[in-house]
Amino acid sequence: MIKHIVMWTLKEEAAGGTAAENASKMKEMLENLNGKIEVLKHLEVSADIFQAEPDCSVVLYSEFDSKEDLHTYAVHPLHQECVAFIKQIVSSRSVIDYVI
Repeated sequence: MIKHIVMWTLKEEAAGGTAAENASKMKEMLENLNGKIEVLKHLEVSADIFQAEPDCSVVLYSEFDSKEDLHTYAVHPLHQECVAFIKQIVSSRSVIDYVI
């Protein structure tokens, strides 16, 4: 099983919204992927971060059966729609993928 974790820090204002508004929109967009991309086994998103080092605004945790499935998710058109929005509002991104 592959675990995929991404942490983003958002710009204070971008794409016509505040960081809080964009975090909410981003969370909704990503959560809407559940059940729509077959290889995506589990996905959860939070913008209610109370402790993180380094600081972050939004965190995503997801699970896949294989590295190939993670790649399929990464290039999927629905995921790419999220990526297009996220690129407009993010100031930094950290990611970790690991196998269990």
